[in-house]
Amino acid sequence: MKVLVLNSGSSSQKSSLYDIGDVLPNDPPACLWQAKIEWEGESAEAEIKSGRGFTRRNRIQVSSRAQAIEHLLGTLWKGEASAVRSPSEIDVVGHRVVHGGPEFEDPVVITAEVKSAIASVSAFAPLHNRAELEGMETIEKLLGAVPQVAVFDTGFHKTMPLYAAVYPGPYEWFASGIRRYGFHGINHKYCARRAAHLLGRDLNSFKLVTCHLGNGCSLAAIHNGKSVDTTMGFTPLEGLMMGTRSGSVDPGILTYLLRQSKHTGEQLDELLNEHSGLLGISDVSGDMREILSAVRKGHERAKLAFDIYVHRLRSSIGAMIAVLGGIDALVFTAGVGENSPDVRAAACENLQYVGLKLDPKKNAESPADEEISAPDSVVRVITIRAEEDWEIARDCWELVDKNQTQRQEQHT
Repeated sequence: MKVLVLNSGSSSQKSSLYDIGDVLPNDPPACLWQAKIEWEGESAEAEIKSGRGFTRRNRIQVSSRAQAIEHLLGTLWKGEASAVRSPSEIDVVGHRVVHGGPEFEDPVVITAEVKSAIASVSAFAPLHNRAELEGMETIEKLLGAVPQVAVFDTGFHKTMPLYAAVYPGPYEWFASGIRRYGFHGINHKYCARRAAHLLGRDLNSFKLVTCHLGNGCSLAAIHNGKSVDTTMGFTPLEGLMMGTRSGSVDPGILTYLLRQSKHTGEQLDELLNEHSGLLGISDVSGDMREILSAVRKGHERAKLAFDIYVHRLRSSIGAMIAVLGGIDALVFTAGVGENSPDVRAAACENLQYVGLKLDPKKNAESPADEEISAPDSVVRVITIRAEEDWEIARDCWELVDKNQTQRQEQHT
């Protein structure tokens, strides 16, 4: 089964192609083809990779997401990077949908009704959900009646108990859809299963905290394979300090700014999402690599930004451990989590009270999908490469396989 995955961001478009046999592999297979475009205005940087080792990077002009998708997919069946002879070889297309709202938890075959439901919750994540709907429509035009599947970033966290999901405001908030949804669920789910496999543990009797640390950051407390708490909430703004996002702040600050400084809602939204976090404190960058470089040069505000980031990360890890009533493993994933020994070492420094010890040498090497805890550590610590696209491809395979099996049973 050839599965094409579309991962649509507010100013980016990523795609991957996998070929999955009759049995799902334990380890993520290599992509047959990968492509991504990131744009500013009408100028974009495109990168195409094939499983044969071909890579091409170039700048292109794009005027719409549909044009970006058409450009990417054109290389899938034409030219040096091609991985299929024609579009008809693609069996199913999976889409990452950031927000499933209160309705969606599991992956679902996309229909007109499903698209309408996704559109109805676009107010929760306007930039992302609208982009993802546009991707679905473009695939319909390019590939015709190929089955499409929506996989929801919020879906994994729908197992949170109500006391973790409901905000302590008026109950009418919850009744109207204002609740803690959580995000990065596709990767948190993948990391839970991957950690259990790598450590030889049964996922259904396993307590772990997964730390998705990239430009956006979130933690998840996972018990027996299910999310029981997470740091992001109604929007991806809640929780940890991030690259340019503030994370959680006293809501009274916002009402104060509305009254005293006459900020509009749009201005506050931009301030909290684009001019806060590491960038806002340091005035250097929202990129952890540049923050650490500035710290080594003695930049005081970069040091303060790093210290705030680590303090909030440690505090939230401790909260997740308390929710779980203990911890078997701690996972670091995504750009910062996978590649920054400094962040991992600082985050784990105060966790010896739960029997957690890092192996300094292994941590410094930042190995992918390997344990970095010391041999005598009670709590296992592991780095896991983020594989959102593979997780989406798995979900597509499982859903299509399930539907085919049900149809066969009905005919027999």
